[in-house]
Amino acid sequence: MQDEDDQTAEPAAAEPVDDRASHDAQQNSGQFVPDGIPDDRGPAAYFAELLGTFILVFLITAAVSLYVLPAVPAGPGLPPVQPFIDFSVIGLVHVFVLFLLIHSLAAISGAHFNPAVTIALTFLREVKVRDAGIYIAMQIIGAVLGALLTKALLTDEGEGSQYGSTLVTDRLSDGTFPGMVVEGIGTFLLVFAIIGVAVNPGGIRAWSGLVIGATLGLIVMVFGPLTGAGFNPARSFGAAVVGDFGGVGQFVLVYVLAPILGALLAAVVGRQLFIKPHRDVTPDEVGNGGTRAGGRRRLPPRPA
Repeated sequence: MQDEDDQTAEPAAAEPVDDRASHDAQQNSGQFVPDGIPDDRGPAAYFAELLGTFILVFLITAAVSLYVLPAVPAGPGLPPVQPFIDFSVIGLVHVFVLFLLIHSLAAISGAHFNPAVTIALTFLREVKVRDAGIYIAMQIIGAVLGALLTKALLTDEGEGSQYGSTLVTDRLSDGTFPGMVVEGIGTFLLVFAIIGVAVNPGGIRAWSGLVIGATLGLIVMVFGPLTGAGFNPARSFGAAVVGDFGGVGQFVLVYVLAPILGALLAAVVGRQLFIKPHRDVTPDEVGNGGTRAGGRRRLPPRPA
């Protein structure tokens, strides 16, 4: 019989560690985790995208219907005269409504309300492809419902502006390509702001609603007289369904393709400027707690 003192006790089996749960706890604590796996979205998030896009498009198209007046005849043989359009009012509507929606619904769905934004964030792996498809479908439905409500309430008032339809104006010669440039630049700036404050690990997310809303308002004030300020394929499509497409080919190029390209370009730039530097974590840095100059915490890649 072997002496008990000579017996070597087997070490107790270590309890399994739920890496995924640990990783999620680190993310929820505010620490940035590179190469994260997007969370699954559910019915609440899908409905939030529908509701938010509905409210966004309804208030925008209602404001355009009330404040954008059609050209009026100037007299026999004279071209029509366009009354003054105060795009500062329409721009401020965009600021306020997006500020409202981001702070009320971002915690549920991320507050996209725009297919171009959803595509850009899917490219950045913030949203799964399946969820992105559902998001875009909900956004389109919400946009059409919002535009229909505007037409139902402002049938006469909105007729002159085609119920907030986005159309390339005569200020742009050879309308289609310049219109694409305008819509692409505007959407680039919008998505760049979104990534800079809401996706950037070092961004000040408490300011997201104001920064993103103000950016949208700014580009509406500047570019509204040129293209009607779409920067959102769902918003443009909803208004076009009840108003005027202005030519299907031009609509697709200017108000669908150009915003998507602008959003993807912003995603590429934003990833290089804001996200990639936080994901370049060396083994030594992980071993030292993942801290670099400036004291920012960096964590190892999220486990599968």
